[in-house]
Amino acid sequence: MRIDVFTIFPHLVSSFASESLLGKAQGNGLVDVRTHDLREHTSDVHRTVDDAPFGGGAGMVLKPEPLVAAIEAADPPRPLFLLGPGGDTLDQDMARSLAAAGGFSLLCGRYEGVDQRVVDHWCDGELSIGDYVLAGGEVAAMVVLEAVGRLVPGVMGNDTSATEESFSSGLLEYPQFTRPAEFRGHEVPDVLRSGDHGRVARWRHAAALARTARARPDLFDRRPLDERDRTILGEFDLLAEVDRLLA
Repeated sequence: MRIDVFTIFPHLVSSFASESLLGKAQGNGLVDVRTHDLREHTSDVHRTVDDAPFGGGAGMVLKPEPLVAAIEAADPPRPLFLLGPGGDTLDQDMARSLAAAGGFSLLCGRYEGVDQRVVDHWCDGELSIGDYVLAGGEVAAMVVLEAVGRLVPGVMGNDTSATEESFSSGLLEYPQFTRPAEFRGHEVPDVLRSGDHGRVARWRHAAALARTARARPDLFDRRPLDERDRTILGEFDLLAEVDRLLA
């Protein structure tokens, strides 16, 4: 998978992408993150990428010339998304969809934004990571790289990890425990030490349902409890609590 990122801070993005899973994925040829410095496509001695907005107002706007020159020089994989507030919000389904694509590209805004002509005629859409304001799109690009890159087959080593984590099934992930079995008077649930893999799987599902009901009951708007859920919750005495939380 090739992902191109257009930014005035290429080293910020490339250094992030060189670490951890993304760094290993690039070393193994599974992911190819390419950063493009918008300032390299300016024509003045000051390498100017911004100018005052027409009509007046505070702040500066990224100019179309360096952005379009950078896009045309790179011939990036499509779609090319502007990272901004007007796009669909990144969620696990979108991350999964992007991971299944051959590649995509990201344009990092700065200052007051990007000249709208670039958005209308050279971008394929916008992508948002949430309803809040950042100083620029670089942090958002890192979020997208992390969320998508780890879902590319082979990146995590054990691909089943992605199917059991939060949001993959519409629920938060079940609680995790590791050694020691007892820590300062707090013990790991007995079922996880029972060796009964079927019961462990059922407990994890029940625990995921209960955790989601406590922390994110809104997720059940799209994924209501079914009879199997209710049976498993009853097995572990969690049905009454979940019914109360969702009432």
